[in-house]
Amino acid sequence: MTTEVGESGSMLNKVTLQDILEAKDRIVSKVYKTPLLPFHERWDKKPRKIYLKLENLHPIGSFKLRGASNAVGLLSSLELQKGVYTASAGNFAQGLAWSARQYGVACNVIAPDTAPQAKLQPTLELGACITKVPYDKWWQVIKEHKYEGMCGTFIHPVADAAVIAGNGTVGLEILEDLPDVDAVIVPYGGGGLSCGIALAIKRQKPNVKVFACEVATAAPVKASFEAGKLVACDHTASFVDGIGGKSVLEEMWPLVNNVLDGSIVVSLKQVAEALKLMIERSHVVAEGAGAAALAAALTGEAGDGKIVCVISGGNIDSQNIIQILQGRIPEPKPH
Repeated sequence: MTTEVGESGSMLNKVTLQDILEAKDRIVSKVYKTPLLPFHERWDKKPRKIYLKLENLHPIGSFKLRGASNAVGLLSSLELQKGVYTASAGNFAQGLAWSARQYGVACNVIAPDTAPQAKLQPTLELGACITKVPYDKWWQVIKEHKYEGMCGTFIHPVADAAVIAGNGTVGLEILEDLPDVDAVIVPYGGGGLSCGIALAIKRQKPNVKVFACEVATAAPVKASFEAGKLVACDHTASFVDGIGGKSVLEEMWPLVNNVLDGSIVVSLKQVAEALKLMIERSHVVAEGAGAAALAAALTGEAGDGKIVCVISGGNIDSQNIIQILQGRIPEPKPH
C-alpha cells in the first residue's frame, strides 16, 4: 500500500473498512489492544461521560506502532532487504524502528532539530540511525516523501494508506468496548490517526462524531475548515510537540474534509491543566498531544453523551511533568 507521492492523495481516499480489518489481523501478534477507561471528571453528575483510550501504553509509548507495523508487514522481501526510512519528530520514528527491528531490517529517521530527546533516544536504542535537519527542511521531506541520498523504502508517518489502515484499528477497538460512543476526540498531528479512526468508526456507525483536536500554537485544521480550503498558519514550538504543523498536508485534505467533523482548539494552559488532572485523577501520564484530547473534551465542544479521548502517546520529558504538576507551563527547550 506504500505509494509514490503523486498517487498517495487518491490512494488515501480508497482506504476501506476491509483494509483496516486486515490490518488488525496483520498486526495482532505485534500490537496489543489498549484499555478504554472512564475518566472521573467530577463526582457530581454530568451530561457527558469521558473515556480515555490509552494508546500511551504501547511498548514505544504511542499509537504509532500500529501504522508502522502494518506498513512494514506489507513490504515485499526485496523491499525489506533495502531497509526503511521515515521523517518523524519522534513517535513514528520509534514505531518504525521497533517494527524494522522485528523484521531485522535497517531503519533511518529524518528528524527535525526541535524533536525532544525523550523521543529520539529510544529510537536510537532500537537501532535506528537519525539524521537531524532544520524544521523547514524536515517539513519538506514530509511534503515530498523523500530525502535525497537516503536508501530504502520511505514510509510516510501520516499520508500512507497502510499507516492509516493500521491506525484505524484504534477505532475498531473503541467500538468493541463502547458500541454506543457518541464522539471521539483525536489529537491531530498530520491526520493519519484521526482519519484512520474516523474511517473505521463511520463506516460502521456514521452518526458518531470524530473531532480533531489542536493546540492554539498551530491549528491549521481549524483554520482550513473555517476557510473551506487549505490554510497555512504559524508554528510555534511548545511542550505539545506531537501535534501542530504549518498546514494540513495537501494530499490529506480531501480525506480530512470528508471524514472529520471539525477541530477543537485548546490553549497550552488547558493542555497542562488536563494533563495534571489525568495524572492526579486517573494516574495516567501522557505527552502534551495526548492530554490535548482530554482538554478538548473538557471544553464541552464535543457535546454530551459518551466521549472518547484518544491519549495518543506518553513520551514526555520528566522535567515537563514536574513543571506541570507545579502548575506551570513548560517552555520549549532550545535545540
